[in-house]
Amino acid sequence: MEYLWVKHLHVTCVVLSISLFALRGTLELTSQPWRQWRLLRVAPHLVDTLLLGSALWLAWRIGQYPFVDAWLTAKVLALLAYILLGMRALGRNTPQALRLPYFAGALLSVGYIVGVALTHSPSWGLS
Repeated sequence: MEYLWVKHLHVTCVVLSISLFALRGTLELTSQPWRQWRLLRVAPHLVDTLLLGSALWLAWRIGQYPFVDAWLTAKVLALLAYILLGMRALGRNTPQALRLPYFAGALLSVGYIVGVALTHSPSWGLS
């Protein structure tokens, strides 16, 4: 029961995190002043903290770990790419012309992460 509760929390946080990133990215691309809204500045940090905590708990609970199990290693490396690309997409000093490619790259990275999570395979079970 506890496992299912944490897994549901994790999946909920995934949906919220991606949605908040997509919203902030879209607002940034359309030059909307989203940083004025405290909710959009604070909520992603709270959601991502819960997301990371639940991910660590789930990894411990199922006994699979990054840099031991290939699918979790792929998720962690893609997560680093997502974070770096997302920081650039939303960064104040990023030129407007580069925001869309960074944003698209971040969304592709998170899409890959979700695919790996669903299949437990770095190749999505295609190899």
